Formats: sequence, C-alpha cells, structure tokens
Amino acid sequence: MKTPNKTILLVLFLAIVALSCSRKKDKFINRNFHAVTAEYNALFNGYNALEQGKTSLNEAYFDNYWEILPIERMQIFEDVVLPGQSKNENFSKAEEKAVKAIQKHSMNIDGKEKNPQMDEAYLLLGKARYFDQRFVPALEAFNYILYKYPASDKINQAKVWREKTNIRLDNNELAIKNLKRLFKQEDLEGQDLADASSILAQAYLNVKIIDTAITQLEIASNATKSNDERGRYRFIQGQLYNQLGYKDSANIAFNKVIELNRKTPRIYMISAYLEKVKNFDFENGNKLEMNELLAELEENRENRPFLDKIYHHTATYHLKNGSDSLAVAYYNKSLRTDSRDKLLKAKNYETLGDMYFDASVYADAGEYYDSTMSNLVLNSKPYRIIKRKRDNLEDVIYYEAIAKVNDSILNLVNLSEDEKLTYFETFVSDLKAKAEAEKEKEEAAERNTGLATVNTIGSRPNSFNSAPQSNNFYFYNPTTVAYGKNEFVKFWGDRPLEDNWRWSSQGASNTSNNNTLTSVLDTASEEERFDPQFYISKIPSEEKEIDSISKTRNYAYYQLGLIYKEKFKEYELAKDKLQNLLDSNPEERLVLPSKYNLYKIYELLGEQDEASIAKEEIIEKYPDSRYATILKNPELVTERDENSPESLYEALYIQHENQEYADVISKSEEYIKTFDGEPMVSKFELLKATASGRLHGYEAYQKAINYLAVTYANTPEGKQAQHIETNVLPKLENKEFVQDTDSIPDNYKVVFRFNTAQQEQIANFKVTLDEVLKNVKYYNLNSSVDVYDPVTKFVLVHGLKTAQVAKTFNQLLTEKDQKKIKAPYFVVSSTNYQIIQIHKNLDAYLNIDNN
Repeated sequence: MKTPNKTILLVLFLAIVALSCSRKKDKFINRNFHAVTAEYNALFNGYNALEQGKTSLNEAYFDNYWEILPIERMQIFEDVVLPGQSKNENFSKAEEKAVKAIQKHSMNIDGKEKNPQMDEAYLLLGKARYFDQRFVPALEAFNYILYKYPASDKINQAKVWREKTNIRLDNNELAIKNLKRLFKQEDLEGQDLADASSILAQAYLNVKIIDTAITQLEIASNATKSNDERGRYRFIQGQLYNQLGYKDSANIAFNKVIELNRKTPRIYMISAYLEKVKNFDFENGNKLEMNELLAELEENRENRPFLDKIYHHTATYHLKNGSDSLAVAYYNKSLRTDSRDKLLKAKNYETLGDMYFDASVYADAGEYYDSTMSNLVLNSKPYRIIKRKRDNLEDVIYYEAIAKVNDSILNLVNLSEDEKLTYFETFVSDLKAKAEAEKEKEEAAERNTGLATVNTIGSRPNSFNSAPQSNNFYFYNPTTVAYGKNEFVKFWGDRPLEDNWRWSSQGASNTSNNNTLTSVLDTASEEERFDPQFYISKIPSEEKEIDSISKTRNYAYYQLGLIYKEKFKEYELAKDKLQNLLDSNPEERLVLPSKYNLYKIYELLGEQDEASIAKEEIIEKYPDSRYATILKNPELVTERDENSPESLYEALYIQHENQEYADVISKSEEYIKTFDGEPMVSKFELLKATASGRLHGYEAYQKAINYLAVTYANTPEGKQAQHIETNVLPKLENKEFVQDTDSIPDNYKVVFRFNTAQQEQIANFKVTLDEVLKNVKYYNLNSSVDVYDPVTKFVLVHGLKTAQVAKTFNQLLTEKDQKKIKAPYFVVSSTNYQIIQIHKNLDAYLNIDNN
C-alpha cells in the first residue's frame, strides 16, 4: 500500500508543477513559482556576474589624481565594439541571465506583467549593458522599466540609471532636467538620494557649474551608506574648492576624508594629506608641523604603496621652500619607487629637467626631458611642449659635448712628457685599485653565500615556529660590514654625511679627461689597460690632427656663444664661450663675428665700457666689414640691409629658380666663406648642393648632400640632408631607361638641343616655336627651356601623350611652319627625361634605338 501512495503523491506533485509552469495563467501558484525561480536562479546568478565584472573593472581602473576625479570609477574605452562582442565576459553573462529571466519567466497577461521580478530583470539588463559601455541599448532597458512598470519599487533606481546613461551619451542638460524633476516629484532618501545627488553633481561638473556640483556632493556624502563613496565624494569636493581657489574650504573637505581613516580606501586619505601639503601657506603656515607631517607620512609602514606620491609632494614642498638639494633628493626617491603612475614620473623628470635648465646644465636637462617624453602620451599637448623644449636643447648639447671632448684632448696634448706619464700612472693605479676592489667584492660575495648556507643549516628552530631562522642579513655580519665600509671609501673617498653626497667633490680634477679615456678603455687589451704608455700613444701628435681638433672645438665655442645669446638669453654663458674662443687663437673667419656678438652682449649686460672698447676695435681693425658699417650706421639695423646674408640668399634663390646654376654655385661658395659661422651658411650649402645636382648630376648631388648632412648635422638643413640621403637618393640612383611604348601611360617630350653659348639663338628659336605651336590642331602644346649641363641647354615641347605622335611631331605642323622649325630633335618620355637630367647620361640614351 505504501508504494501506490508514493506514486500518487509524486503524480500530484508533478501535475502541480506542470500547471504552475504555465506563464499564461494568472494564478497565485503560477506567479510565485516564476517569481521565485527568476529571483533565485537567473537573477541571482546574473547579479553575481555583474558584481564580478564591476570588481574587475575597478581593479583595472587607475584614478588620475592630477585632475578632478570622476564621480564614478569607470574606465571608458575608445575601442569600437561590434555587435555580439563584449569588453567583459561577466557583463555578457549578466546580460544573458537577465534575458533568460525575461524570456522564461515573464507573465505578460492582458498587457500587464504579473511577475514582480521582471522590473528587476530589466534593471539588471540595463546595468550589464551600461558597464559593458553599450549605452544606447542600456538606455532602452531603463526606459522600458519607466514605460512598463511605473508602480515598481525600483522606479527611482531606473530613473537614476537612465540619467547616468544620458550623461555617458553627453546629454548632460537632459540629465539635469530629469533629475531636478525627480527631486521635485519624489521624496528620496538614503542610497537613492545619494545616487541621484552624485550623478547630478557629475552632470553639473560636465557643464562646468562647479559650485552647484559641490552642493550636490555634500548631499550625496551625507546620504550615502557607503564609506567608500563618502570618502570619494569628500575628496572631489576638496578638489573642486581648490579649483575655485578656496583653499580653506578645500582643507576642511580633505580633513573630513582624513577623519574616515580606515573606513574608506587609504588612497583617498593619503591623497587628502598631499592635497593639504599643496595648499600649505608658506608665509603664515607652521613649517615645523608640515615637516613633521611629511616625515610621519613617509615613515608609516601602511603608506609604503603610496611612497611615490609622498616623495613627489615632499620634494615639491621643499622646492617651494627653497631647499633645492632636498627637493632633488626626494624627486629621485620618487623615481626609484618604480611607480605605476606615468604622469607622476613625467612630472618628476620634468621638474628635475627644469631645475637643471635653470642652472644652465643643459645636457643633463635634455636627458631628463627625454625621460619625461617617454612617460607621456605620444603627440599629446604635454608631450609636444616638452619636445619643443628638448629640440631647443639639441644644438647646445651637441656642441657642448664636442667642446668638452676636444678640450680634454687638447689639455692632454699640452702636457709635457713627464706630466703625461704622471697623469696616466695615476689613472692606471686608480684602475688597478678598482679592479682589486671588484675582485674582493666578488670573493666576499662568495664567502657570504657560503656563510649564509652554514647559518641556515646550523640555525636552531624558533620555539614559536618550526621554520629555521636565517642570519644572513648584511648588517648582522661584521665581516661584510667592514668590507662594505672599506669598499665605499675606496670608490667614493671620505664623504661627509649630507644630502647629495655623491655630487660633492668627486675626487678627480680632470673629469673630462677621464670621460675621454672611456672610449679608449673599450678597445684596450688586458695588458694595455694597465700600461701608461698605451694611453700616451693614443694622444694626437701630428700638427694637422691637432689643428683639426682645435678648429672643431673653436667652432663649437662660437656656436655655443650664439645659442646661449639668441635662444636662451644666457648672456654670461655666451660671453664666457666667446671670450674662451678669442683666447684660443681661432681661425680668422670666427674672430670678427665673435667680437661683434661680444659687443652686443656687453650692451645687453650693461657693460658699456667693454662695449665701447669692442666697438672701436671692430671699426679700427675691420673698417670695410659689414659689422663696421652697421656700427657706424646703426639705422641700417632697422632698415633692410641689402648685404645681409638673408637678402643675399633670397637673391640667390631667385637665380636658382631661373636656372642660373653655375652662378648659384660660385656665389654660394663665396657667401659661405664670407658668413662662415653664421646660421645662414647651412642654407647656402643646401642651395649649392641642389644647384650642383641640377648642373652636374647625381654623383655631385650625392657628394654635396653627404657633406651637408655630416658637417651641419644639427641644423634644419643638415637634418633635411640626412632625410634626402636616407630616403630620396636611393630612389634616384637607378640609371636604367624605360622602353617607350604606347601601352605604358606617360607624357612625351620633343627635345631640341643647343649649346649654352647660343643664348640669342635659343631665345629666338623659342619665340618661333611658341608661334608654331599655336597653329597645331587637336593638341594643347607649350614649350620651355631647361639647363642640361654647363655647355648644353634643351628647348622642350610638352603636351604629347603617346610616343608615336611625339615621334611624328614634325607632321603635326603645317607646311609653312615646318620650314620654320628645321633644328633636329629627339623624343623622350617624361620618365626617361628625368633619368637623363639626374644622371647626365644623354649620350647613353641617344645610343638606344628609340628615335
């Protein structure tokens, strides 16, 4: 009897379940069955996936504390997502569960939804789409709730999420309007009030209404149940007060963040402290308290993840306080933390670069600017600003390096034989000491490794922990401590305990000489490294080589003088460089422009006596020079000087356009000698190179471009020459002619050949040719004159589209016009004509059976 009863009960249960599964019957059991199934199956799993997706999103998001934080921590990606794709699988899963709940458990009977969980399903659907950054579909889901479920207990949440989506779609004004209406219509409380107020604050921030945004954040901070949100809202309030210039109000807001302590993420508390450091009043503030606060922040073990920011703001504080050495130390400390914040690194490098720039240490400043750019977004506005600074330093770094190296070589050249031997014996003894110290270091490392192994094996177990103790900490071993002290003294010398100890008196008076020897060391064998005579043998001894080094050094001095004067307005530095140049027995071409620039510098520095002496010297010793003329007639400076290099270059360029290449080459050479050392010289060199190529062909052009690229490497023209050498010349080196066929589309030219000396005959022939071409029917033809080489010119006819027509050019003319054009001609395609002009291989072309 028991078995039939069980069977009956099972059948009844299955029947009830079957009847309750129906979504078309508005019964109590049906409604509750689908509501419970939807809530505790699809929606439960969907919300779990949504939370997992939000967690991964927050972990990947990196707040930029250099700008006003957004209200919501959410990274917006610019990547385009195709239909069916998703940025996060968890959000796709949440959306799938929401759709499943709607499809399997919706009870839409007579136009009304009977399942009370469907509004929750559509809310989940909208949130999943929102966090997946598919804002238009998300907006549809939220609008559906407002349209279909006006009596839902989730209606206010749906309205808030709809406006969050509108803000993401840049509909800020619409969001503000709808949220203000929501506040009027509904008496919001708790988290609903916090969410609505915070998102309204974001809308006001987007439209730059900051004071109203602060008010809404105050409401949200008081209403929210989440301390994480409260800390963020308070911190943003402080940032906004700072933006408005209300530092006292900002500090009050930051104090409220600090009071939350461990209730909110520690990054907010640390950032609040650092913002207060930025707001410090250096005139009236208590500097002792601020120093103690910074020390406490630095020493607190819980703050280790934020030391990069703490060190940076400490450095900035010391920099504003006038403690430059402390600032440099802390900026370097911040860089050594290996921070993830690239913008923080960029600011550290940029500030250090600016400090070296202000101290006129331009080479080091350039290196820091390079590091700054490596941490900025390529081609962003900050990147372009730093790049402009760095480009301005290019020349000074280049010429400073030349001057430094050549000075060190000339210093060695000028030493007597005994002094050279003494110097290199000292150098070699230092090398031996370093080699021995390195050897001892390696041996000590091996001994320490063995000692650590013995200590580990012989250690007694701790009474509280069965793991053995290891006593291999460096400072617990007196042997290694003593060795470390000795090694430090050998390498650095006896240094006082102070900031930037490595910068002070680094022991060698001839640092530049040591730097010069570095490259020699790289090529030396083991025996040669410790032989003074090896280094002495490397010192230049031939007069020609020494003169070349001296000339290069002098030219670098001259360029540095001009750069410091014109670009950086560092008149003292410019004066030093030019005076050093004049004391170094420079070649005559640099003397006069150096003295003239010194005269201008004296005037700028207010040193009128020195300026008068320099002026009189120029007028007396160089009365016929352009500089003397300017000094005697200062009005020429304001008027157009026809003898200035700029005016002469413009005139010469016009000659180049008129194909007067021989004159351009000869005059360029004359002007290069006249204005040697001035910035216009590289322009004359480039113009000369171009004219040489047009007149003499590819090889002459290649040689001139190579000379320009090497000699004037750091000028714009030198860089242009480098580009031509790398990218243009390889495309021009082909000498092979293309076969002329009508199947290959090209333009064709009829070419008449003349001797350059026949100037009058060429002019008369071109006039006649132009008259004849006007009478040609069906073709729009014109003529021109081209220089081929120093003894040959071409008169060309343009406008012929096929080789066959070009070769029968004479037949296009009337019988009367044919009698006027009796000069022989040949036909060439535009492609082959270009090759002829580039390589000057006309004879090779005429030997081909093309005509």
